[in-house]
Amino acid sequence: MNKVIIYTMVGCPYCEKAKALMTRRDVAFEEKLVNENNDAEWDRLYKLSGMKTMPQIFFGDKLIGGFSELEVLDTNDKLNSLKHL
Repeated sequence: MNKVIIYTMVGCPYCEKAKALMTRRDVAFEEKLVNENNDAEWDRLYKLSGMKTMPQIFFGDKLIGGFSELEVLDTNDKLNSLKHL
């Protein structure tokens, strides 16, 4: 079963917005907090996503993107498709 994973870091306003949007839309997700000083974790995420920003949102192994991409999914009524994972 695929699930939504949101990689976040402390103090990231877009991470908070992403989590709030998912909660508001009743989409289950797992949050994984990334320590800003953990270079190995950042390197691993960069290899997966090509992104150097947070949040990084995945559906299973597929990158959704960051908050902007999540917001587009919501605007296009596609965020609900992630509800029943």
